[in-house]
Amino acid sequence: MSIKYIIVDDESVAHDIIKKYCSLLPNMQLMQDCYDAIEAIEYLNNNEVDLIFLDLNMPKLQGFEFLKTLSHSPKVIVTTAYKEHALEGYELNIIDYLLKPFSFERFLKAVNKVRTDTPKIISNLQNVVADKKQESFFLRSDNKYTQIVLNDILFVESSGNYIKIVLKEEIITTRGKLSSMMELMPIDSFIQVHRSFMVAQKHIKRIEGNQIFLDNYTVPIGKLFKVQLDRILK
Repeated sequence: MSIKYIIVDDESVAHDIIKKYCSLLPNMQLMQDCYDAIEAIEYLNNNEVDLIFLDLNMPKLQGFEFLKTLSHSPKVIVTTAYKEHALEGYELNIIDYLLKPFSFERFLKAVNKVRTDTPKIISNLQNVVADKKQESFFLRSDNKYTQIVLNDILFVESSGNYIKIVLKEEIITTRGKLSSMMELMPIDSFIQVHRSFMVAQKHIKRIEGNQIFLDNYTVPIGKLFKVQLDRILK
């Protein structure tokens, strides 16, 4: 699901930075660049958005005063150079308060708070927080973020400090350990069958001897895991 956002800031540099950061994330859709609160009010009178990136110190109408004029306020991430207004912001149910200049990692943390029903964005597997209810997550690989749908995962293979996530349509490689990936997976859907392999139970076509067949792939079964696998499948 896309997050529709607008930027309300009187500095064009701030617009450029936010748009650059958003371009690195999937499903972020810019709806309007607003350079003061009046422009934003006019746009919001006729359009709905999910998120506002809001500066506080602007001409014509200050940021928090602008929020108080809205009958129905979208989620708001404040972007400002003035930290003294943070307390007032949280009283207005601000999602997060970014102090300029802010890094991409700090920006990412704020965006993760925007909507609890969107997939979680993770920068690497060491920072995974298990969420058994989520259906997908964002994974950083090769300086980009890819949405991983759990139902599309055939198996995960570990090799040294890297893991390979084999999906129905593609293979994604990133730094990490199999143990970190296991924390993210629903325990009733994924089975570790080897010290280096974890498979999606629903995608198993057949098992012959010490091999599992999934789609066009073959995964080995480790001796230490065979008894456990037999018990689960029975």
